[in-house]
Amino acid sequence: MPASRAARPTIRFVDEYCQLYVNVFSDVRSFEAFKYLRLGLISEVKWKSLPAIAKAVGLENQYDLHHFLWKSPWQAIRLAKDD
Repeated sequence: MPASRAARPTIRFVDEYCQLYVNVFSDVRSFEAFKYLRLGLISEVKWKSLPAIAKAVGLENQYDLHHFLWKSPWQAIRLAKDD
């Protein structure tokens, strides 16, 4: 991932876990969305929808998360291999 800027921090153990996958992502925004989704999945949000996760992690809307899942250049196979 190019070092245009550092990814925004979340919770320490989420950041540490996600750091293992930083090389899978070509840009910081995709990496942040990856971290926000992880954080949202472990949150106490009852319904794990993108709008609910976005709200729980402090995002203005769910579109960044939607674009991450729909059009991001990351490869699911690389995530599985790196696991």
